[in-house]
Amino acid sequence: MVASSALRGASAESLATLDEQLTSSLGGDGADAARVGDDLFGAAMLLQRESALRRTATDASLDADARAGLVRQVFSGQLSEVALDLVSKAATLRWTASRDMPDALEHLSVVATVRSAPDAADRLADELFAAAGIVRDDAGLRDALSDTARSEEDRTRLVDDVFGAQALPATTVLVKRAVTGTYRTVGVALEEYQKIAADVHSERVAVVTVAAPLGDGEQDRLRRALTSQYGRDVHLNVQVDPSVIGGMRVEIGDDVIDGTVSARLDEARRRLAG
Repeated sequence: MVASSALRGASAESLATLDEQLTSSLGGDGADAARVGDDLFGAAMLLQRESALRRTATDASLDADARAGLVRQVFSGQLSEVALDLVSKAATLRWTASRDMPDALEHLSVVATVRSAPDAADRLADELFAAAGIVRDDAGLRDALSDTARSEEDRTRLVDDVFGAQALPATTVLVKRAVTGTYRTVGVALEEYQKIAADVHSERVAVVTVAAPLGDGEQDRLRRALTSQYGRDVHLNVQVDPSVIGGMRVEIGDDVIDGTVSARLDEARRRLAG
């Protein structure tokens, strides 16, 4: 799957339409949002597998109502009403490529799952960041989760074993989606999920690399400074890397602010060598 930001033209407009419908359809019940997230993910995976259905559902030469009717017939009785309305609406919209429709539904499944934990937004963001770090740093776990020779049930059970005891249900669900969805790797999926979670709560994500943990006061000052600079709430993901020696590196979107001692030393070496 490509990130939602990679959708262009008609597909980007269609995703925006569906996102608005999802937002207006979800109430404050986290259980409802969780069900919708599960349903949208299941529909996306079916459309990914069934190429004939996907092509028909996105064929602009066919009548939009006929396409929506086909989708309703296929998914009737399997999806919640909110999810069924979204999937049938998707079939009436225009898509730049047929695969963009299931990609958009997969994206919306993440949005709904994030909304299923409305009172734990910061915790969910922190757990997704921590999960990405665990998968990145544990080669054995990463290989096991990515091994398609293992059954999907086996790999999702491994997620429960590793993350299920302490993590939010929404976190565990999203890690399972990262394992069984269509992103290139589990790590890429989790990185995208962090961005989606921040966007749902109108935040930006800053990855802060430091040589030693930051105190609460230091994190608060940094968060306020970045929020002021970017005009939007900023969620901090702090990672400790002793190799930076001192200072900090802040990555937020495409911006990189590198004030680490190691970076200054590298720059000094380059100047001496030049």
